[in-house]
Amino acid sequence: MLRTPIGHCRLKWLAGRVCPLSSKLPKCYTSLDAGHEFPDSGRSRSEPPIIVVMGKQWQSWPGRCYVLLAVVACVVMMAGCAGVSSGQKSGSSGSNPDPPPAGPGLLSVAPTTMSFGTVAVGKSTNLTGTLTAGSSDINVTSAAWTGQGYNVSGITFPVTVAAGKSITYTVTFAPQAAGDSAGSISFISDGSDSPLAQTLDGSGGEAGVHTVGLAWSPSTSSVIGYNVYRGTESGGPYQLLTSSPQPDTSYTDGTVLTGTTYFYVATAVDSNHVESTYSNQAQAAIP
Repeated sequence: MLRTPIGHCRLKWLAGRVCPLSSKLPKCYTSLDAGHEFPDSGRSRSEPPIIVVMGKQWQSWPGRCYVLLAVVACVVMMAGCAGVSSGQKSGSSGSNPDPPPAGPGLLSVAPTTMSFGTVAVGKSTNLTGTLTAGSSDINVTSAAWTGQGYNVSGITFPVTVAAGKSITYTVTFAPQAAGDSAGSISFISDGSDSPLAQTLDGSGGEAGVHTVGLAWSPSTSSVIGYNVYRGTESGGPYQLLTSSPQPDTSYTDGTVLTGTTYFYVATAVDSNHVESTYSNQAQAAIP
């Protein structure tokens, strides 16, 4: 569903066409379109841009209501694109939740699966794991890990985990080649559940192979530029890509990784540096 952040305008989505809804229904209106209206956001008087693809410009309707139609083109580029910080690619499942309680003579690990998401080849990402003892001390004598690109640090063996206490360690994923990389860590201890296993999951992505191109028609309001945002989950959160509002009506993202899906939104910025609400979202799946 498209959103209009400015004005008291209602729109209908009609088989690829956008029609203004007035007291007299337009010819393109059908009974299937009833009920789709868009309230005024009231946040800013700056309209967002209208994104077009590969030179095709979508029409903006009269008045103060504008819709940003976002479509993304992936263009294969064989060289010349900048790398991407691996810090943006940590998987959400790689977070460190509270470890599950361990019983007498038991050792628990959290998270049970450590997911790194996609990390650029040549870059690295660190995640933290936790070992927790149950109601008795546990002596952890060693750990062994497998999987291309993984390394464990921040812990020295042998180590004693006191009853009811926890210790942490760091797992680094630094892929040397593109593609999925499965791994695991096996902790050897005097606990009754030894060896204790933790699963590792991540993939290497190549930066600079693809780009995402965005373009939009200029706002009819007085604006100083536009901001472009990107996220890896639909609906956000989004990270700002432009260091400052850019005056141009196009943007190329050359920091995308293979095997990753990105979601883009844009805003218009006025002379008081007030941003419009987000445009509707554009999606780009990088092969």
